[in-house]
Amino acid sequence: MENKEMEALLKKAEVLIEALPYIQKFNRKIIVVKYGGSAMSNPELQKNVIKDVTLLKLVGFKPIIVHGGGKEISRWIEKVGKTPEFVNGLRVTDDETMEIAEMVLGKVNKSLVTMVQELGVKAVGISGKDGGLLKCEKKYSDGKDIGYVGNVTEVNAKILLDLLEKDFLPIVSPIGFDDNFTSYNINADDAACAIAKAVKAEKLAFLTDVEGVYRDFNDKSSFISRLTADEADELMESGVIGGGMLPKLTNCTSAIREGVNRVHILDGRIPHCLLLEIFTNEGIGTCFHCDED
Repeated sequence: MENKEMEALLKKAEVLIEALPYIQKFNRKIIVVKYGGSAMSNPELQKNVIKDVTLLKLVGFKPIIVHGGGKEISRWIEKVGKTPEFVNGLRVTDDETMEIAEMVLGKVNKSLVTMVQELGVKAVGISGKDGGLLKCEKKYSDGKDIGYVGNVTEVNAKILLDLLEKDFLPIVSPIGFDDNFTSYNINADDAACAIAKAVKAEKLAFLTDVEGVYRDFNDKSSFISRLTADEADELMESGVIGGGMLPKLTNCTSAIREGVNRVHILDGRIPHCLLLEIFTNEGIGTCFHCDED
């Protein structure tokens, strides 16, 4: 065997050895992965994400996928001659939009189930409606009524825990209903955060379209790799963080304070970002952790 070939094999062995303590530490622990953004639109990235989550399952993790589908929903809304409308990052959802969102998310859900099953892992796709998984109430944006947008009030964690116990990988579509059984479209970040807290997840990972958190987004040297909940609060109060990152940070700090050990914001456009963050010493995204850690 040539030296170059041997070096390549040794590098592969080093990667496996580096991953070993993390595999031991998180064996049988629950990790919630919020999957959305560009990583859902690109077929190659989509396959990589599903491979990552499947690998986590096969090495002993208990993953749960909570997926979005915003870009696909917008595409179908435009097909029927409507213009997608957003207020503070939340989709304005009338009757017709709600019907389209539920249809599209159901389609996305089953396509993800198929991809996981093709890799030899048992998956079950469910909506937040199934078994009353996600109970919600109407959500307002700065006091404005934006239609059938839901705020999660209760999570029936038993459904997910039972599926995990039976060795299934749950894949959740963020649709729920209220006490009157009115359907609501739930922001996938909010749904993932509520589920992670309810199942007492060890980790919550948001796959996004940004590398992580910056003190100044235009200055790439200001990237923050680790943050406590208090430090994140200070950033938000200072006005440094804005736009779509603000609700993400709110979800991250909320999850940390309610028992989730680690929360990660990762760039879903990077192939195998989940594996790079979880199984390497350096990681690639922003990790939120407890203040005392």
